Formats: sequence, structure tokens, C-alpha cells
Amino acid sequence: MARKGENIFKRKDGRWEARYVKNYEPSGKIRYGFCYGKTYTEAKEKAARCRAALLNNTPLPATSRRRFSFFCEEWIRAQKSRVKESTYVKYDTALRLHILPGLGSCFPSGITTRSVETFQADLLGSGLSAQSVKSILIELRAIIKYTAAQYPGLFPDIQVQYPKDPKKEMRVLTLDEQRRLTVCLRSDMDTCKFGIFLALMTGMRIGEICALRWENISLKDGTVHIGATVQRLRNIGRQEPGKTRLCTGAPKSDTSNRTIPLPDEVTALCGKYDPHLPSAYVLTGTEECMEPRKLQRRLAKYTKECGLEGVHFHTLRHTFATRCMEVGFELKSLCEILGHASTSTTLDRYVHSSIDLKRTNMEKLAAVGF
Repeated sequence: MARKGENIFKRKDGRWEARYVKNYEPSGKIRYGFCYGKTYTEAKEKAARCRAALLNNTPLPATSRRRFSFFCEEWIRAQKSRVKESTYVKYDTALRLHILPGLGSCFPSGITTRSVETFQADLLGSGLSAQSVKSILIELRAIIKYTAAQYPGLFPDIQVQYPKDPKKEMRVLTLDEQRRLTVCLRSDMDTCKFGIFLALMTGMRIGEICALRWENISLKDGTVHIGATVQRLRNIGRQEPGKTRLCTGAPKSDTSNRTIPLPDEVTALCGKYDPHLPSAYVLTGTEECMEPRKLQRRLAKYTKECGLEGVHFHTLRHTFATRCMEVGFELKSLCEILGHASTSTTLDRYVHSSIDLKRTNMEKLAAVGF
């Protein structure tokens, strides 16, 4: 069956075939190019793109019998020398667990806006959070963009719509809760309690306090330098036993590599717990690192002792940022202390106004006669 005048035919195998004039032989005989699609419209659009490429003297759109998994593997290999190890492990994990099982067997022409929407729906239906699905789709889009640059015309135009991630109210300790936790940490304080107290007073991330050594603290200057982070990563192509390993690397971003001034009280406390061994870790007082999961369990134990619920280590960071803003901290300085690239991140994610502060600000309206 053919569409009259269009050189588009339905083949016996069910596919549609569209012909276009590719060039002419010296004898004047026409040489045709051929495009195939599952539908009439798909074959027609492919032929139209080829005609446009010939008219504009640009390379013809590529065709491939390689499956999408081939291009995924090319992309992930290219990332190994471009990103941090932790980022590479994150990419590889999403690729193996989600992208390859969901789309790897497709041919490039089968990766369409609709198939990506179906893929997204399946991910959300599996119980993944909207934020996790968004992260996977961002990686998928990066793979397609990279491949399209290497093989022009291989993929159809694809629109990726990310799922909306409902904003969750982060847990922030009230002033009373913070005092209770501080009393608990100061009671029979050891190196671990001291490390948690230091994180609460500086806004350090859990991986940063785990990686902190005494050589990073200057008692003379009253500062602490954040230059490393600790995290547990999945083993990829390594000989170490086990599925995961503890890894010390550079901080989360360039702006996370920072120096934080310490209050005098905290500097004095540092002097009390300094083991006079520069290579020792702050949390242990030895040259053996404490891993984040163990520190989180310790924090859970301490918060339970003082009657606090729903407190994670990141709660301390949010609490620090909120307290700073409540006392009138200059925003740019807070941004740099937290290691953020922009003040918008600090305001949007880490500053949470308490109901008491909101009430105080509302009362200011009455003071001016509203």
C-alpha cells in the first residue's frame, strides 16, 4: 500500500518505507535514499529531515541498528574522567538500576517523548520520590544530548518534563530543643559529642565532619578549614572486598572548600579536646575515621536521650542556618560559611523562619500604624 505521490509505502513486515531523492548517477538515473518507521508519519518525518539536510548541504541524519544501551555505555565511559568519583558512581548506579532496564533495549528511533513519559510514570509507580526520578531524567537527557552531538540526527526531538517535587518542610530545632541537645552533648562530652557540637555550631555536613582532622583546625586563628568529605560508595571495577567502600574525597563543590571562623567559646573547647596529633580525626581522636552511618546512629542515641524526635544530621545544618538569620547574620557571609554557590540556595533551602520570628515581624506593622 502506498500513499499516492509521496513515495511512502507500507511494507510486508508492517513498517512504513519513505523514499527521497538522494542524488543522480552520471546517466541521470535517480538514486533514492530510504527511511523506515513504525508509522506513516514517522517515516515521512524522517524523509523530510533527510531532504532538508540535502537542501542545506548538512550531514544526513544518522540511522543506527545499535540499541540505546550502546550509547549509554559510551556516555558513562566519557564521564569517568570528567566528574568526581562520587558523581560517577551516582550516574552508574542510576544507569544500571533504572535507565538500562527501562530503555536500554530500544533503538534510538524508539526513544520518543511518549516513551520517556511512560518511563517516568513507571519510575514514579515503583515508589521512587519525585526528586529521585528527576535526577534520573536529567541523566537520561544528558545521555541523549551527548549522543546527538556525536551522531547528528540519530534521535528524534525529545521533550523531557520533570515531575514536580512537593516542597517538604525541613525539621529545624526550636531554641528550646537546641538548648536540650546542647546540654546533652556537653554532659560527659567525648570526641564524638564534641564533633556533633562543632557541626551544630558551624553548619558542617555529615561527610565533612567525618573527614575533619585536627590539622584542619587553627587554634591560633580560631578557624576550621573544610577541605574533604567522607562517604560510602558502591564498588565499581575495584578489587576491594564488599559491595561498598568508605571514600575520602574533595567536598561537594568548589564553594564547599571553605574556611569557617569559630566563636571564641568553640575555639576554647577545641583547645580542650585537641589530642596534639594533627593527622587525628576530630570525631575519634585517632587516625581512624568514623563513617557517616555510625555518626548518624550516635546522633539518634543522643537525641533520644533528650526527648527529641525526627532529628537527622542535616537537621543540625538547617538549624544553624536558621539561627544565623534570626540573629541578623549577613546573608553573603552565611552563604560562604555553608559552602553554597549562591545566596538563593541559602534562602530557599536552609533558612526557615520560626512562628515566633514571623509574629515579631508582623508586630512591626502595628508599630508603624497599620
